[in-house]
Amino acid sequence: MRFSIRLALPLALVIAAVAFVVTPLIDRYTQKWFVRDLDIRSRLVSEVLRDELATFDAKEIATASSRARVQRTLDRLVRDERIYALAICDANRQKIAATDTFAAALTCNEATSNPADRGEVVQAKNGPLHLFIADLSLSDGTVVHSVVAHDVSFMTKRSQETRRAFFGLFLFLLVLVASLSVLVAHLTWKGWLRGVRELLDLAKSTPKISRKLLARAVPELRPIARDLRDWAHEAARASGQRDPSQITWSPEALRSILQKELSGEEILIVSNREPYIHTRVGDTIQVQVPASGLVTALEPVMRACSGTWIAHGSGSADRETVDRGDHVRVPPKKPAYQIRRVWLTPEEEKGYYYGFANEGLWPLCHIAHTRPTFRSEDFEQYRKVNALFAKAVLEEAKTQNPVILVQDYHLALLPRLIREKLPEATIITFWHIPWPNSEAFGICPWREEILAGLLGSSILGFHTRFHCHNFLDSVDRYLEARIERETMTISYGSELTKLNAYPISIDWPPRRLEEVATTEECRRRVRERHHLSAGTLLAIGVDRLDYTKGILERFNGVERFLDLNPSFRGRFSLVQIGAPTRSNIFQYRQFVEQVRAEAERINTKFAADGSPTILLLERHHEPEEIFEYFRAAEMCLVTSLHDGMNLVAKEFIGARDDEDGVLILSQFAGAARELPEAIVVNPYDVDQCADAIRLALALPIEERRMRMKSMRAYVQEFNVYRWAGRMLIDAARLRRLAGLKRSRTEGLEASFSDFR
Repeated sequence: MRFSIRLALPLALVIAAVAFVVTPLIDRYTQKWFVRDLDIRSRLVSEVLRDELATFDAKEIATASSRARVQRTLDRLVRDERIYALAICDANRQKIAATDTFAAALTCNEATSNPADRGEVVQAKNGPLHLFIADLSLSDGTVVHSVVAHDVSFMTKRSQETRRAFFGLFLFLLVLVASLSVLVAHLTWKGWLRGVRELLDLAKSTPKISRKLLARAVPELRPIARDLRDWAHEAARASGQRDPSQITWSPEALRSILQKELSGEEILIVSNREPYIHTRVGDTIQVQVPASGLVTALEPVMRACSGTWIAHGSGSADRETVDRGDHVRVPPKKPAYQIRRVWLTPEEEKGYYYGFANEGLWPLCHIAHTRPTFRSEDFEQYRKVNALFAKAVLEEAKTQNPVILVQDYHLALLPRLIREKLPEATIITFWHIPWPNSEAFGICPWREEILAGLLGSSILGFHTRFHCHNFLDSVDRYLEARIERETMTISYGSELTKLNAYPISIDWPPRRLEEVATTEECRRRVRERHHLSAGTLLAIGVDRLDYTKGILERFNGVERFLDLNPSFRGRFSLVQIGAPTRSNIFQYRQFVEQVRAEAERINTKFAADGSPTILLLERHHEPEEIFEYFRAAEMCLVTSLHDGMNLVAKEFIGARDDEDGVLILSQFAGAARELPEAIVVNPYDVDQCADAIRLALALPIEERRMRMKSMRAYVQEFNVYRWAGRMLIDAARLRRLAGLKRSRTEGLEASFSDFR
């Protein structure tokens, strides 16, 4: 017992000393963090006041009406629970406008004695306040001062709570260390210390531990030694693991993740659509980037990750541009990765792509009132083409355990085909379109085979949690599988598939902004190009000519808006960019005719008013052209009838670095769950769509900027690199777990060997 006291007492004194030294430091830094946060909040409030005062000059600000307007702004802002008082003072330190709480605590002379654009904590009449002074310029250059005061009494309360928490923690550590010291003393007395030291030596040697070191442990402690070895091995691997929410996502961050989490691992992307298409135009070969949300999302990822993208070679000059292994390096100007092209016959493409994928699965999953068509000969071609893609994957894979990202509904059977040949591969499948409810999915004649194919994936991703649950319900209804809804995992056969929601996004900052003119120049060019007056109000819609995009509903909403608001006739136009798609399918050809007819009917109806109401542009537009239209428009209309995400909404936000413009967004697009600042509508409700257009035109500039700033901040944080990085981090965790299981298996084999 004396030995225990001699061991525990010095440790207790050390911990107590550390507590008294560390706690004040933590208290000091906590207050610094609070002050920094208050500086940021105050700066944002000052920016709002800067915009408000920019319209006044020195004479106007002195009038009673102007002061009343400023006073209303201050009263609205001071509703924030943390803001104590607000004031505007002139250069002579005289009050122009202030809240009631300001006069009770401060004067302009006291407040503006602090340096500008920096926060200070001062002692006022009613207690400590955080003051932030900003210099604001009126329209004639006159400088006034804004004073933002925050109540900082909460800092003292939280500092006290922090001190109590840390003292409690150190007290707990004191008791814990004392108890462990007594335990160690007793173990020493009983002669077990030697065995524990051997275990610690074994742990330190992980992960290079050998069977000889394991055999050194005393027989009674060998099971503990093996568990300790496995634990230390996993801890060492997990030491580099990152929390996705703490990473600033960029191409560099994604490359860093790959180097740390998947160092040396082979990464393949497999999709039907290729990111670059080579087409012959006369005697020249042109490179085209297809209008596809999938390509928009994945192409910047491949720039960051390198690797190989396996896709169908559909361009008229694709065969002329590949090497002997059917590879081509892209992008053309600065190659960063390679495409491996898969060749299909016209019969295969007709049955696999136009048939089962786009006449069957596409309308089935989108539930857009177009009946899916299922033909057995189409599904046979679908099977055949999925097998061709699997063969290409096996040819490109240089290892037995590559990381393979399978994309979209064209390749639902591929994960199972790869799993059968590469059982150690980490297969991430992302389903870019909605997943329907189990009743709707049940009409597919090959539903079990589709589900089993997708469950060959290690990770199966959807845009929203809602689609994940729909998939779980489908598996529960049509397959014999064990489902864990709490962990979102499915055990089918001997394999485990993890489901997760990965909302897709765009690259940030958008690369196309570097190639596009200013907002003012884009407005001028677009209006001149279409012979519109400079004052014409412009809405933009960008879609493939697909019946799921709600283009007809959009036209009807515009027509209804002009019926209800005749003053806008002749000075409001919708530019509808429609990229031709799937023209081999009857439903698409029929839909294009309907779109043309509806645009012509509406234009004829309002022809006498001047500018055309709807400008239908039926051709492929390069991304730079689309960004020009985004920047030229007052609003963007996204009216999908059903959509997985719809990246047009996020691209419009990315293009508006002027922080202006309004997004009208369908509630049936996945993006609506992420962008509540948009004006969310039901595209089937024509009156609601018309009201949304009227509201978008009536919003004051301050609210438009507030909405756009918020959406841009969200898209900046939740960009495409985060989308890919989260999937790759999850893949790395699965690979670590697989390595841990193999390590345990080796340990068991060693145990049986020792026993024999």
